[in-house]
Order: sequence, then C-alpha cells, then structure tokens
Amino acid sequence: MPAPPPGQPGGRGPHRARGWIALLAALVVSLALVGSVLAFRGGPQRAASTLPSTGPIVPSSPSPGRSSGATVGTIVDINTSQQVLGADGLRPLGAGTGMVLTADGEILTNNHVVEGASSIQVTIPGHGSSTATVVGVDPTDDVALLQLTSAAGLPTVTVGDSSTVQVGDPITAIGNAFGRGGQPTATTGTVAAVHRSITARDPSGTSSERLNDVIQLAADVHPGDSGGAVLNAQGQVVGIITAGPSQSSGNGTGFAIPINAAIGIVNEIRAGHGSSTILLGERGFMGVAVQPVDPATAAQLGLSDTAGILVAGVQPGSPAAKVGMTAPAVIRTIDGRAVNTLDELGGAIHSKVPGQQIQVTWIDQQGQHTATVTLASGPAV
Repeated sequence: MPAPPPGQPGGRGPHRARGWIALLAALVVSLALVGSVLAFRGGPQRAASTLPSTGPIVPSSPSPGRSSGATVGTIVDINTSQQVLGADGLRPLGAGTGMVLTADGEILTNNHVVEGASSIQVTIPGHGSSTATVVGVDPTDDVALLQLTSAAGLPTVTVGDSSTVQVGDPITAIGNAFGRGGQPTATTGTVAAVHRSITARDPSGTSSERLNDVIQLAADVHPGDSGGAVLNAQGQVVGIITAGPSQSSGNGTGFAIPINAAIGIVNEIRAGHGSSTILLGERGFMGVAVQPVDPATAAQLGLSDTAGILVAGVQPGSPAAKVGMTAPAVIRTIDGRAVNTLDELGGAIHSKVPGQQIQVTWIDQQGQHTATVTLASGPAV
C-alpha cells in the first residue's frame, strides 16, 4: 500500500489515475474479502484530520529470550519517481517501505511499491539515502528484491519462520506510514487469521489478481506501510505488509505475505531463476501512457467497440514514437494476441527484456498500423 508523494493532495492519486499515468504509475487496487471492501496496494491518501497515533521506533534493549529484529536502520523508506511524458525530469510517484536483508544493501519490498518507477530512492535511518535498482520481481506474489547502488555494513532484519505463526500471536507492524519519511512507525496487534486468500481488483474493474496464503492482521495498516515488516514477539520478521483498509485512518485490519514465501522468491531471484512469474532485472519499455478504451474515443477513431487499450500519450524518443505511434490510438494486439486489459498489455511487455522485439497492431485516425517495436529499458510500459 504505497502512499502518494509527500505533499500531494488527498484523493486516490497514484492510483492508476485513468488519465496520463495508468501503467506508468504504481498499481493501486482495491481489495475485497468476504464482502468487505478494503484498499490494496496504495489505498487512500493522507487524511490529516484522522492521523492515527502511531509512534516512531526507538532502540531498546531486548529482554532475555528476545532478539531485536528491527533495530533502527533495518526498516527503510522507499520513494519512487517516474519520467514525465514529454519532459526531461522526474515527478514523484509514491512512497513505501522496505527491509534490509544483507549488509551490502539487498532490500525486500512489495512489487507494487516499485512498479512503474523510473527512479527508486531508499532512505535508511542513520545511514543516509541511496538509489536502488530492481534485481527481480514477482508481480503475482507481490515481492520485489532491490539492490542499493552503494552500501556496506548495514544492519539487517532477523528473518523468522512464518510457518510457526498462529492466530492470536502478538505482532508489531512497522512501516513508513503515510509516506512521511523519517523513522518508521510501529503499531501493535495480533494475528487474526492465517492461510487467507484475497482477491485484489482495480477500482475500474478492468483487472484483478489473487494473493493466496496471506496472514490477516488485527493491526492498523496505512498507506506507505507496504513492504514493511511484521514482527513476532521475538522481534523476527514473519511477514511483509501488502494490504490494508480503504480508510486512511485504518480500521485495525491488514494483510501480510508470509516471510517464508517471500524469501523463497528472493532465493530464486538471487539464483537467476526467472520464470513465468519471476522477472529478473530490467524489463522492456515501449513508452506509452495507457488506459481502457472509452466509448467516446472509440467513436472518434471510428471503432465499433471498446476492445483494446487506449494510448493516451507517447513519450518522445521512445520505442513507440520511433515506429510512428501517436495519441490517441488503440492497441489491439501484441505478437498477434488481443490485449483488452491493462494487465494483458503489461504482461506482454513485462515478459520481454530491453532489446527484444514485439509486433504491435494499433488503430488511430489514419487507420490500422502494424510495426515491430524494439523495447528499451524503462518503467512498466
């Protein structure tokens, strides 16, 4: 649940804003569970009148039999930026949380925290800031492994065993609540349920995904906490925060990915084992801002239906621009396969690496076109 950039007005900003941002922005969706509607991976933006009473983490001496698994410096703030279409600069995209896995700067976070980012900046309390690159991601399970460009001697979290987590266990959820930066904040609670399956959906209804075997928390989780740590009573990390309530003040509910599953994915990424779900390194980039096709645009282009994906903008100098694609246009197929949802389009491009080619068919006011696009390196699409 990444927060909007600090200072951004309320609403649902980085939320696939169905305009110029779309797949170039972080994916922010809503979550439905047993009839309840909650925000997932982004949620509402800051509500200043209802800020919760979370407090900063302070170093403490662990009691006998307890280990300090999240000392200051092991939980980090992540801020992302994206290239603005038609401009040379970057604009803020969102904020989230991560945790330090290795002394040389491996950072574990959620995929949705860094999805669509052109630039990733990680701030480590007590150790300054550093840029980070994506080593690999698993969008299906919402896990990402980052590497700081320059780091050594960092404190690390203590990884626990999520298979031992039981309903009623006390936990502490730690994250960059509301993307405010500085020392992370902590809220306490208990494990409400284990082995939950939740369905996440885009508020527009154009795409959805399912997360299985997640831990349900009876604890306040807020925008910006995504990628943060869930600690057991021994101070060990047993989960990664991934979802929370739609109300910005929280309603005492959250969801976390079990740490065993996340570390399993991390080990596959470290070993260079890519798969249909695990994507390694930089992904292909076409340079378009996209959104679902609306009836008015379909009529403008002389289309009889709203199939395909609307190109609302094309970045100058991008692979799409080089083959003559202009906005507005509707992408119908990639490599001969129809693309009718943002996920289908993103999946077709994410499956490629920079330098690989795709065949794209699109329709604009001049008619239908087909071209071979050589993908570059960049954000999500």
